Amino acid sequence: QVQLVESGGGLVQPGGSLRLSCAASGSLLNYNGMGWHRQAPGKQREWVAGITGIGSTTYADSVKGRFTIARDNAKNAVYLQMNSLKAEDTAVYFCYVPQVGWGQGTQVTVSS
Repeated sequence: QVQLVESGGGLVQPGGSLRLSCAASGSLLNYNGMGWHRQAPGKQREWVAGITGIGSTTYADSVKGRFTIARDNAKNAVYLQMNSLKAEDTAVYFCYVPQVGWGQGTQVTVSS
């Protein structure tokens, strides 16, 4: 069973950037769609961005133009580049592959 491990979270000032990584313990070639979700304190988990097997991407309106999702099948990894971060982006970010499940999450805190 493939497992997912996120990394790259941390504390950043508003306007700053972070790059999240999701490393899979096995090949991602067999899986088409995958994505990133996030859960802020006291809120439900929400979808942030998705990418298909051929690299087509979609984004939640709240992050469109600021976040970029990418995948590297050779490295069995999915990434989320986050720019122009805002306080409301503060959340635990999770990598998700439908046939695999969820990673453990990585905390992103945007604060001055």
